[in-house]
Amino acid sequence: MLLLLRQGKISKWFSGIGQEAIAVGATLALDEDEWIMPLHRNLGVFTSRNMPLYKLFMQWQGNKEGYSKGRERSFHFGSKEHHVCGMISHLGPQLAIADGVALANKLRHGSTGSPLKVSLAFTGEGGTSEGDFHEALNVAAVWDLPVIFIIENNGYGLSTPTNEQYRCESLVERARGYGMEGVKIDGNNILSVIDTIKGVRQFCIEHQKPYLIECMTFRMRGHEEASGTKYVPKHLFEIWEEKDPIKNYESYLLQEAVLTETGVEAIRAELKQQIEQELQIAYNAKAMEIDTGEEVDDLFAESSIVSRQSSVKIDHSDIIHYSTHTTHEKRFIDAIKEALHQSMTQHPNLVLMGQDIAEYGGAFKITEGFVEAFGKERVRNTPICESAIVGAALGLSLEGYKAMMEMQFADFVTVGFNQIVNNLAKIHYRWGQNADVVIRMPTGGGVGAGPFHSQSNEAWFTKTPGLKIVYPSTAMDAKGLLIAAINDPNPVLFFEHKALYRSISGAVPEEYYEIEIGKARHVRSGDEVSIITYGAAVHWAEDYAAEHPEISIDILDLRSLAPLDYTAIRAAVQRTGRVLLLHEDTLIGGIGGEIAAWIAEHCFELLDAPVMRCAGLDTPIPFNIELEQNFMAKARLGKTIEKLIGY
Repeated sequence: MLLLLRQGKISKWFSGIGQEAIAVGATLALDEDEWIMPLHRNLGVFTSRNMPLYKLFMQWQGNKEGYSKGRERSFHFGSKEHHVCGMISHLGPQLAIADGVALANKLRHGSTGSPLKVSLAFTGEGGTSEGDFHEALNVAAVWDLPVIFIIENNGYGLSTPTNEQYRCESLVERARGYGMEGVKIDGNNILSVIDTIKGVRQFCIEHQKPYLIECMTFRMRGHEEASGTKYVPKHLFEIWEEKDPIKNYESYLLQEAVLTETGVEAIRAELKQQIEQELQIAYNAKAMEIDTGEEVDDLFAESSIVSRQSSVKIDHSDIIHYSTHTTHEKRFIDAIKEALHQSMTQHPNLVLMGQDIAEYGGAFKITEGFVEAFGKERVRNTPICESAIVGAALGLSLEGYKAMMEMQFADFVTVGFNQIVNNLAKIHYRWGQNADVVIRMPTGGGVGAGPFHSQSNEAWFTKTPGLKIVYPSTAMDAKGLLIAAINDPNPVLFFEHKALYRSISGAVPEEYYEIEIGKARHVRSGDEVSIITYGAAVHWAEDYAAEHPEISIDILDLRSLAPLDYTAIRAAVQRTGRVLLLHEDTLIGGIGGEIAAWIAEHCFELLDAPVMRCAGLDTPIPFNIELEQNFMAKARLGKTIEKLIGY
């Protein structure tokens, strides 16, 4: 690989020279269907799982026939077939995915009696400073999950030595703080690594507990080849050269007469020949052919027919809507509760997670009574660690489970942001793994909750490819769209306006039904002004239209912000020629700006006036009720409509 790098045939390489025994030993100690979450220097995981060398070479060449179709570099790829989960550059988030996989194995064992399994996640000593390390270990301990966490302590986080990284004598001491067992071993002794991890694996399965292993080692190359090793004292290389895991194991085998010098040479020759043959296959791979359609199509996993076989599609997109189903009057909040309850019945593999959602029923009491109906295994209180729970949700998806996570308030998503935008959103595009995860986001103002419980933060995510963003405004839509979100095998952020929970109600079908994600709803027909909006602002628009019958107002409820219904948007522009984009979110960076740009680019000939926006002030949302009302776009709605009509 170093030769290929120097020849310019691969772009980047993280060498594991000096610490190969850890990756190889850990992989050989597990069953082949037990998930591993490797990092940069864990080439031994991929080769020990017998992933074809030619396909690995294609991956590192950026070839389309590699594991990520040329979309990822170095070790940022995975393979569900080989139970290897592709890492992201942020290091820490991989650990929580192992929690989710272990939870799935534990749940499956409890429901079907299938054999118990472990999952295993790697981190470096530098990665233990990440908050994700602490969150993942704490969740694994609290939930009694059979996870093996391995720290490869090679002395340096890139160039930062351990004495600038932590103050405890050994990192394994941290295990005690989480109520778990831990052990520190020689990571350069392949037999010690295999023996230890086999024993630890058995412990984790028998006791249903996590375990922390600190493997002491040293890397003989730079963090990656370009960074070099000038910052490392020369005498350390001399010390660790004597501890080289491959040389020492070879010497041991010769000493014990397991191998002879002739046998060693034969093995080397055989391996060299195999590598050259596999490399030749990679060299003969087809040149990259660009297919933009495929690039876009691979963003999301296709929906499974099985997941939808018992659901009814309801088209609630037009003003005139007749339901042939039995309906009952439901508040917005009760429609969400009914959607969750019916989904839990429909999908025995659906797990709900969130702070206080079990016996307490959640901050808004939506899941009250669910523990009695479905049990604590599937309705799970979580520690206060949003990042780890998003990661665990992704881990559940790796094992074929569905997960719904409730952010107690949408504002708190910031501490899980990395997992959402880099792990959930990109994983299918990167290596074909779906993320069957719904994150419920109680959002919005109007309740006097101040800057950290009232933000409208949907626009943080609408620009992230790979996420679906849903934002209903009616009880019927709330139920149908939430069921559709749970059925969808892709990550969905489901925004629920808190002010609507108990203030609005409507006819909701009793049946288990879906409303299509990505399809807007035509709320009201008019020919003077089109208001394109979503969420609570739909009701502001309806109230204004009712109070001003002299103005013919057309209203379109987007319902989904990603994907957007551009056909419905164009039709709304065509109906009136005057467009107002209304949302509670702040003006700058809000989704209204993106839609306005699209209309200007694609519907210019239909316009009789400039597209106008009415949005929240570009300030944090204040606590005082009068100040909050002034912040809201509703306070400027009338003047904006007058300006648009008078243009």
